[in-house]
Amino acid sequence: MNICQVAPEMVPFAKTGGLADVVGSITPQLKKRGTSVCAFLPLYKQVKSVLSSSNLISTDLEVTVKMGDDLFLGRIWKTQLPGKINVYFIERNEYYHRDYLYSTPEGDYLDNAQRFIFFCRATLESIKLLGIKCDIIHCHDWQAGLIPVYLKTLYKKDPFYQEVKTVFTVHNLAYQGLFWHWDMKLIGLGWEYFNYKQLEFYGRVNFLKGALVFADKLTTVSPRYAKEIQTPQFGYGLDGVLRERASDLSGIINGVDYSLWNPSSDKLIPANYTREHLSGKLKNKKQLQKRCSLLQSDAPLIGFIGRLTEQKGLDLIAESFDEIMKLGYQFVFLGTGEEKYHRLLSEMGKKYPTSLSVNIAFDNTLAHLITAGSDMLLMPSKYEPCGLNQLYALKYGTLPIVHETGGLADTIIHKTTGFTFKNYTAEEMLHAIRSALTLYLSKRQWRALMKNAMAQDFSWHHSAKEYLSLYSS
Repeated sequence: MNICQVAPEMVPFAKTGGLADVVGSITPQLKKRGTSVCAFLPLYKQVKSVLSSSNLISTDLEVTVKMGDDLFLGRIWKTQLPGKINVYFIERNEYYHRDYLYSTPEGDYLDNAQRFIFFCRATLESIKLLGIKCDIIHCHDWQAGLIPVYLKTLYKKDPFYQEVKTVFTVHNLAYQGLFWHWDMKLIGLGWEYFNYKQLEFYGRVNFLKGALVFADKLTTVSPRYAKEIQTPQFGYGLDGVLRERASDLSGIINGVDYSLWNPSSDKLIPANYTREHLSGKLKNKKQLQKRCSLLQSDAPLIGFIGRLTEQKGLDLIAESFDEIMKLGYQFVFLGTGEEKYHRLLSEMGKKYPTSLSVNIAFDNTLAHLITAGSDMLLMPSKYEPCGLNQLYALKYGTLPIVHETGGLADTIIHKTTGFTFKNYTAEEMLHAIRSALTLYLSKRQWRALMKNAMAQDFSWHHSAKEYLSLYSS
């Protein structure tokens, strides 16, 4: 079987979030299972900073893409991952040689429609030019969403693509690629496709909706989220489309790369430890307290790692934070996001200088230390397609406290591998935090919970098997 992954980001080349980790992990996992696999990404400025000139190789091929009445040129570059996995990059500096992938702190790039129309068309032209045999093109998120559309329209009679099927994965339905209706001209399709059943969405063009309508199979990143997005509460206006495609929609939990996230071998933490020998965890906690200027004590320590946005439950935390601190907790935050939460957390930090550490940054080393050194990880997300941090935390014996939604509900069992709360309220979150404290004070029970958590296996082995089964279908 020949699989082509098309994504807007992928580790180790370019990343803004978990999507990059997923694509960067599933690609070599498929190769290990005897699948021929390659990947396509835009050639961002970030990619060039990661790859040396000797590792970024020109194919000497150019692609021509028509958008509107004009022709646009792009170049094809490639590199190779271990296992002889080819990763191809579409170069057009006007579109991709920028400091950010999709947006600046001030907002989205105004030409994102052109940037990713070009990427989708150029990828399809590149596959043909390179003579890559594909059984499946697996597209990720709205930036690759026009590929299934094009294969059923502009390329419908192209002999090269007659046997090719598409899988489209929704990593977060809230991000859809919405643009004004006149971008239909740039897309290159007739106005007959601008209708409520296909590309039109409340007067605008919706790239993600196009993929949901035209792809052969649809996936998202957890079984619970696959059900949630078929409801008005979580469907962001597309729940009707998803209910129509319910028989073609499945949820596959993201896997964890345990070569990077494993307390027994993690090179980014001060002390390694295992499920059988846990003493290193206490050493990490002390180092975390020292680094974050917290009091050296046996106080329960909660970590929070993630985007500082309402989606991640920051409103619940803000509402109940004083009550949490009255319980005797220490707290470490790591992340960046909305300015209002930056200010709010900074004010909290001044109020609790020895028991709260606020780190407005992206810091992978600190993320590993928080995961290893905290007693609990708080993830009160309003919605969460899958979540990776709770899976990392399990392996490190750091018990997650989560809202029962999406992948969080699928992966955490209350008082067995962590703590959950059903309704999205500050009161219920506080109740879960109090439950965690009660068990934390019983060292024997807490140790048993830690060992249960560390025994969970969310490796890519299981997820890769599910993707292969889907591709075969």
